[in-house]
Amino acid sequence: MTQRTDKGDGSPDGGALPIPTEDDAAGTEPAASAVSVARAGAADEAPADPLTERVVDTRVHHRGRYLEFRTVTIERSDGSRGTRDIVGHPGAVAVVALDEEDRVLLVRQFRLAAGSVLLELPAGTLDVDAATGLVEDPDLAASRELEEETGYRAGRLERLGCFWTAPGFATERMTLYLATDLRPADDDRLGPDEDEHLELARLPWRDAVAAAERGEIGDAKSLVGLFWLARLRDRPFAEAAGG
Repeated sequence: MTQRTDKGDGSPDGGALPIPTEDDAAGTEPAASAVSVARAGAADEAPADPLTERVVDTRVHHRGRYLEFRTVTIERSDGSRGTRDIVGHPGAVAVVALDEEDRVLLVRQFRLAAGSVLLELPAGTLDVDAATGLVEDPDLAASRELEEETGYRAGRLERLGCFWTAPGFATERMTLYLATDLRPADDDRLGPDEDEHLELARLPWRDAVAAAERGEIGDAKSLVGLFWLARLRDRPFAEAAGG
């Protein structure tokens, strides 16, 4: 099983992760619909926050390949009720990959919802086992997505943090990684999914951050990843200056 160390508060310490293999556990979390139930139960047991909304009813309208569309009836602490339209999502990963020349590996792909070709970090959805409903381990998914979308494997993989992509209506929680010590995958390389058509691009990391600042990169996860990278790269200079 993949191991990582945590700070005392339970957050990742940014240390290197052993690169997971297919022999690692496929995942220990249930699919999106079950996750929401588990989180609701945890909220019931936690000290009551006046802003907490309790789920009293759920109607599922459609289940897709990995998304679930549902309307949830909630009850507030004052007894009033309302509804929320929720998109259930198993979660995802994004990878900031740096090559030996300090270039960021990015992919260009057409996004129908945006109506244009976007420049993005390698990323993807966690797989869900159809038989058990277990969700793929994010560490394993990060290595898989990096190889599928760029053709590279990482000798060092660090978990940077997690964030909700659209908490107003979706359960997608994304885990962000930093991948270094890159090497081309062998002949047994994992390729992109059949419905993915990608072009690999490389930008010096400062140029990538500048492109994000100019609005040339508009994908949210990529903005988070690039600005996180900039903070990591600039921090040694700030510390040396006593900042």
